[in-house]
Amino acid sequence: MPLWSPGEERRRSSKLFAFARRAPEWGAPETAGVDGSVDYAALHAWSLTDANGFWTAVWEFCGVISSTGSESVRAPETMGLPSPEGPGWFPDTKLNFAENLLKGPADQAVLVSWDEKGRGVELTRQDLRRAVAQFADGLRGLGIESGDRVAGFLPTIAESVIAMLGAASVGAVWTSCSPDFGTAAVLDRFGQTEPRLLVAAVAYSYKGKVIECLPRIAEIASRLPTVERCVVAGEGPLDSIANAVRWEDFGGKDSDLVFEPMPFQHPLAILYSSGTTGLPKCIVHGAGGTLLQHLKELVLHTDIGPNDRLFYYTTCGWMMWNWLVSGLAAGATVVLYSGAPHAPSSPPKDPTRPDQPDMLWTVAEAEGLTGFGCSAKYLALMEKERVEPRKSHDLSRLRTVLSTGSPLPPQSFEYVYRDVKEDVHLASISGGTDLISCFVLGIPTRPVYSGEIQGPGLGMAVEVQGPSGERVTGVAGELVCTKPFPSMPLYFWDDPDQSRYRAAYFEAIPGVWRHGDWAEETASRGWVIHGRSDATLNPGGVRIGTAEIYRQVEAFDEILESVAVAREVATDGTHVSGVDTEIALFVRLRPGEILDDQLTDRVRARIRREASPHHVPKTVVQVDDIPRTVSGKVSEIAVREAIHGRPVPNHDALANPECLGIFRGLRTSRLERNRLEES
Repeated sequence: MPLWSPGEERRRSSKLFAFARRAPEWGAPETAGVDGSVDYAALHAWSLTDANGFWTAVWEFCGVISSTGSESVRAPETMGLPSPEGPGWFPDTKLNFAENLLKGPADQAVLVSWDEKGRGVELTRQDLRRAVAQFADGLRGLGIESGDRVAGFLPTIAESVIAMLGAASVGAVWTSCSPDFGTAAVLDRFGQTEPRLLVAAVAYSYKGKVIECLPRIAEIASRLPTVERCVVAGEGPLDSIANAVRWEDFGGKDSDLVFEPMPFQHPLAILYSSGTTGLPKCIVHGAGGTLLQHLKELVLHTDIGPNDRLFYYTTCGWMMWNWLVSGLAAGATVVLYSGAPHAPSSPPKDPTRPDQPDMLWTVAEAEGLTGFGCSAKYLALMEKERVEPRKSHDLSRLRTVLSTGSPLPPQSFEYVYRDVKEDVHLASISGGTDLISCFVLGIPTRPVYSGEIQGPGLGMAVEVQGPSGERVTGVAGELVCTKPFPSMPLYFWDDPDQSRYRAAYFEAIPGVWRHGDWAEETASRGWVIHGRSDATLNPGGVRIGTAEIYRQVEAFDEILESVAVAREVATDGTHVSGVDTEIALFVRLRPGEILDDQLTDRVRARIRREASPHHVPKTVVQVDDIPRTVSGKVSEIAVREAIHGRPVPNHDALANPECLGIFRGLRTSRLERNRLEES
């Protein structure tokens, strides 16, 4: 049984239904029912068999502004490496990304900023256009033009959006890191892409504390020889930063807003991989592909339009920031938040629970959000903390809750419908930095089933392949994409022979994009992501996705979060590298709870009963903290390397690298003492 199904009125009012009704104009079959239903399977099939017609339809339906219109689409026919000029989409078209995000009525409030203290600046579209014009004028004054890089070391504040749009308006390439990145991690990224301008903020707040950034800004700027100017937002002395200028003094205040037309494939942004196997990959995304893909996902799959208010909790170092900002192109008001997601409201909504971590729900109520996005871990924490927004907050306007970052377990689906809102579209989505978008995501006209992503994105030829390359359903396998899509990376930075690009996506399975997710297509046409392929466990030769374990472990009220990794052992059970593997499980408990034998036995019994005997961990250990990335994802690879005494790659990109000492300090004897011996 589904957890939620959209009623007829909601289906008929959805933009996906409106698109399906118009799609025959572009050669699609009839897929819209009189009751508002959409034959999504047929619509999706058409989007793959007639890529030219489909992407032309998205272009026109979403009102993309360009020099030539949509008539020049030319979708590549086979998957593979892009040509030096790109995959071939819309080869004769020129557009400007910023122009498409800044179109619309001048007096509409389009950007609102929040932090842990409450509501901050609100900008109308006219305010935003003026600010972008001023920043772009400053760029032109430095001679920054098409292809030059502009880097942001910023929290999620209005200046981050203004700077990105200013860069896009002149054809410069935007790249950003969150200020909770360590200095070395920032230099690992910006040092490769060589920006001419650095934009940074004096400080930001997190968990009630002000974190000063000036010393790190000075060091970063001094170690990036290509940086000619550093633009700094906020109050504070700038003497220590070479060539620094205050935000308000950069550019002319009465500058005209000019949009430089750029080819569809012109570079827009450089995003970075996690860097787990060396320096982070610098992934270059194109303006046209990013715009078209984001519009498809925001308008058709998330039902976002001019009357909506969209929020996603994200940092500037995560691709969801780019996705959120593109909400402007759909005409929505974008709401930003800088701070801890689990901060309490100020003043508290419930005086009896002043420390309740409900700040984001207060933002949702105050702004009348229609779209609310967060990580899967955030929803799990809300349930553990017994936050019940439906009782404490007015969420009457909320239509869609989005979740990504890691697989969303069934108990979190049930939490949303029980404790957040009964009538809401819960859209679990999955994609990544590599495509700056999603492979599988929400479908607003279809029902939601517990633990399942609703389906593949339109225009995305995704499937699950078994070990022999055959398409499989009902069992886990490799998630692949078999046809090109517009937001494929243009190229990797400093990869002239495309060898790194080829190795990342096309070497493992020739002719298709291997994404690196261990996934399953279900009987109800939904999708389950079981974890990353490089983090799957292989005890006794059986491949297991870590999400399958987390779904069972984190159902326990005593356990806040967990991480499972492969521990290398010899056949006699001793800790010897490279011989065999067994599952080691580490759990972080609620304050005051202890992992005693009884709880350990209950955890193992549930895993055995609900998953399989293969999933049962041999080692279960309580820890005080678990390493995670700045976007909130638990870093399984960091734990795996730490317990084996090996260097942890990209150490400085972790949000809490200090906790690695916990895992390095786990003596083999302690791991052995907690090990389940086979009978």
